[in-house]
Amino acid sequence: MADTVRWGILATGKIAHAFAHDLALVPDTEIAAVGSRRIAAAEEFSARHTGGAATAHGSYEELVADPAVDVVYVATPHALHLENARLAFAAGKHVLCEKPLTLTTQDAEEMVRLARERGLFLMEAMWMACHPVIRALRERLHAGDFGTPRALRAELGFAVDAPPEDRMFNPALGGGALLDMGVYPLTFAHLMLGEAESLSAQAGLGPTGVDLDVAVAGRYAGGAVATMTASMTGWSSCTAAIATDRGRIELPWEFNHPRHATYTEVGPDGPTHPQRIAGAEPVIGQGYGNEIAEVGRCLREGLLESPLVPHAQTLTLMRQMDALREQIGVRYAADA
Repeated sequence: MADTVRWGILATGKIAHAFAHDLALVPDTEIAAVGSRRIAAAEEFSARHTGGAATAHGSYEELVADPAVDVVYVATPHALHLENARLAFAAGKHVLCEKPLTLTTQDAEEMVRLARERGLFLMEAMWMACHPVIRALRERLHAGDFGTPRALRAELGFAVDAPPEDRMFNPALGGGALLDMGVYPLTFAHLMLGEAESLSAQAGLGPTGVDLDVAVAGRYAGGAVATMTASMTGWSSCTAAIATDRGRIELPWEFNHPRHATYTEVGPDGPTHPQRIAGAEPVIGQGYGNEIAEVGRCLREGLLESPLVPHAQTLTLMRQMDALREQIGVRYAADA
């Protein structure tokens, strides 16, 4: 791997623009090419983020074939991830694929198999797991700095202002609150408490059959419990908290990429002054930059998966979401 990691951006939607913005802040990293089904969209993206320096391609096939690209960022809707990653692997390219990795565990296992078969790097773009504050909190919680966790709460939701045909409401594209938003609370609980021993869910479904609102209750090791919610119809607090036997940890608005967290110990005389929990390294941009830096580190070290977002963790979360969808009655064509 050369000193500079050269990225190919596959698709030019909203998430790809946010990703490209933070990529510009990561040293020894560049966008070499961008691909879209419309050449005009690729050219506009290249002009906006690289001043036209990145090669614009009018197809995903042309993008993955570009010899200037080392790693492909797959930013298409969930239902297209496996198809797009397969293209990249066939062209010998490493892959960072947006979350959730696929619609089903079976497809996710196939993507992992293809990467391993080709000897290529694959990581789900769970940027929260690469975030310095989340990493510091997890390490200190597991070290016992805040006591033993007993109850966790995490919620992420906002009113989706989009027409009925939008991908968020489209079951053919993997629409629904669980896969788009619920993956964050579920992953947060997994990072902090370990693998769930049991999960149960309730949901409200929309006219297209996707889950608009979902609530999940979980039990974890040592009897710890968690409540996790996701919503496409209402504005939640978008916060998280962990109650321990010594005090309380709180993450503010947008807990999945926070600027800080706080720990308040509760003693005989009541709560103490909150302690600020910060990361060991700076947050790069919104936090996508830390994910991008982790991919670069892994590629330079010859790793095929990241220890921060290992394949086993991604597959565990996929199995959880498959089981939860079965409970709430949400099915996709890929389930067949």
